[in-house]
Amino acid sequence: MQNITTKQFQLLSDNQAVWNLLVKAYTENGVEAPFFEYALTSTWLDKRYLYLNKLWFDGDNAVGFVFYEAPCTDIYFCLHRGYEALADEMIAYAQKYMPGNDDEKTLILHPNQTALIKAAEKGGYRQEYVNEDYVIDFGTAVLNYPLPEGFHLIDPLHADPVKVAVCMWKGFDHEDKGPFENWKAKDPGTDWNPQKAYMGVISDTMAPPPHATYEYNVIIADEKEDYVCFSGMWWIPENKLAYMEPLCTVPEYRHRGLAAAALTIHYRRMKELGAECMTGGGNDFYRKIGYNRKSLSYGWKKYETKHETGEKHQ
Repeated sequence: MQNITTKQFQLLSDNQAVWNLLVKAYTENGVEAPFFEYALTSTWLDKRYLYLNKLWFDGDNAVGFVFYEAPCTDIYFCLHRGYEALADEMIAYAQKYMPGNDDEKTLILHPNQTALIKAAEKGGYRQEYVNEDYVIDFGTAVLNYPLPEGFHLIDPLHADPVKVAVCMWKGFDHEDKGPFENWKAKDPGTDWNPQKAYMGVISDTMAPPPHATYEYNVIIADEKEDYVCFSGMWWIPENKLAYMEPLCTVPEYRHRGLAAAALTIHYRRMKELGAECMTGGGNDFYRKIGYNRKSLSYGWKKYETKHETGEKHQ
């Protein structure tokens, strides 16, 4: 451990180091590689605290990473196998420096992160809840949902970016904020306009994301050529992983089988490329259409001794 150095995350220089670490550590612990980059290039991530994210390096290679997503008080960890001795230091850093006070901050830990879980316990954290996301194992399950009549596919590399943005705006239920064309963010520094839509990703930081694989996105249009369903795809061949993000359907077109059809197209294409599994989400929709495995993560909160009797409070 004599060669270990640390540095605070820098947006324009460290994204590749983070990606490399998350790819290498995929089978060991933590989140998939696109998880951080997708958030980093999305408008919904609060980027004011990115400087608090921290990297641990062994020589030129990142071996540990502490970072937040949304909300910024949810703290994530990636620790490469063989560097478990850094776990106490990483948990202590998260507790002292990452956004939020003890009541707000949540450590998000995964089942294989045993060293970090032990360090969190020593630091006074206790598991409070479990997150469950569905994954489909291509070797043991099949998706076979046809594209409904009256709809057709759009070539993702020649898609109209404004139509994609409108689909996402409506598909993620933003209509309560007003029509897409007139929307203004509450923060005047983050006003959004159609020019910020690029190839299916609404982004205000790095567009396009460096590792995005837009050619595998699925876009479904109706007979009027309006885009009504969008499903993004990040292909990580090193992990044989098809990372699906995001997925949305315009409200008036829901419950017609469009999302299931889009995921079926992903399933066929990505399996042919060598993918072994594809991510989904926590909604029971995924289980109903055939996703057959769960990916678990745990929310850990800080507890302190309230009385000498051992009673705890959050």
